[in-house]
Amino acid sequence: MKDSILVTGGNGQLGTELKKLLPDAVFTDAAELDITDAGAVNAFVRENQIETIINCAAYTAVDKAEDEEDLAYRINATGPENLAKTGCRLVHISTDYVFNGESCVPYTASHETAPLSAYGRTKLAGERLVLENNSRAVIIRTAWLYSSHGSNFVKTMRKLGETRDSVNVVNDQIGTPTFAGDLAAAILAIIPRINEETAGIYHYTNEGVCSWYDFAYEIMELSGYSCRVRPISSAEYPAKAHRPGYSVLDKSLIKKVFKIEIPYWKESLKKCLSQF
Repeated sequence: MKDSILVTGGNGQLGTELKKLLPDAVFTDAAELDITDAGAVNAFVRENQIETIINCAAYTAVDKAEDEEDLAYRINATGPENLAKTGCRLVHISTDYVFNGESCVPYTASHETAPLSAYGRTKLAGERLVLENNSRAVIIRTAWLYSSHGSNFVKTMRKLGETRDSVNVVNDQIGTPTFAGDLAAAILAIIPRINEETAGIYHYTNEGVCSWYDFAYEIMELSGYSCRVRPISSAEYPAKAHRPGYSVLDKSLIKKVFKIEIPYWKESLKKCLSQF
C-alpha cells in the first residue's frame, strides 16, 4: 500500500524539497491530478487511501493573474476547496500577498487581510474555502520562496551575476526570504500535531528582515560574483500587479503551537547556495 500522504504540486520548489523527506509519499502535479476537478480528487484520495494532503499546487504567475483571474481562482481557490472537502488532514500553502503591505509591524495570522492583486485575492479565497470545509486544516502563509531548483529570485540573480556587471533591484519592498527546504522540514514537524485544536492559519518564513536589494546583495556576495547591485524604487520597476511594500510575517504562533525553531535567512541562503 502506498503511503497515506499526498503532495500536490509535487514538481514545484516545495514539492521537490518534500520528496527528499517523504520518499514514500504520493506526489502529483497537474498532469497526474487536476485539483480543480472534485470528482478526480475524491477518486484519487479514495483509491490511494490518502489520509493527509500537503497542497503545494498554486497559480503563482502574479502579473499574469491580472489577466487570468478566473484560471487563478480555479487553481488557488476551487482546487483547495476540493482538497478540503475530502476530509483528509490538510496542510495548505498560502502567501504574504493576502496583505496590503501598509503595516509597520510584522503581520500576525489574525491581522486584517486586504490583497492588492488578483493573485492575492484568489489565494485569500482559497484560505477561506479551506477553513470553511475542513476542521483539520492548517494554512501556512509564506513568502519569497526559493531553492536550488525551479524558477526563483536566487536562481535569477545568480544567472545575472554570471553575465552582467550590474543589476537593478528594488529596495522599498520589505519582507523575508524562505528556503523551501526549511519550510518542508517544518511541515513534516507540524503534520503529526494537526488536530481540530491546532487547525487554523500560521505564518512561516525564515527569521530576519530584508529588502529585495539586501537579498540580491547577499546572493552576489556569497556566490562570489563581482556584479554590482544597484538599489531602485518600485516606481522605477513597474509591474502589472501591485506588491505589498511591507510583508514581514510574525511567526510567533507557529513556534509556540508546534514548538519549531526557524533558521535565520542568511544562514539558510548559505545552505541553499551550497547545493548549486
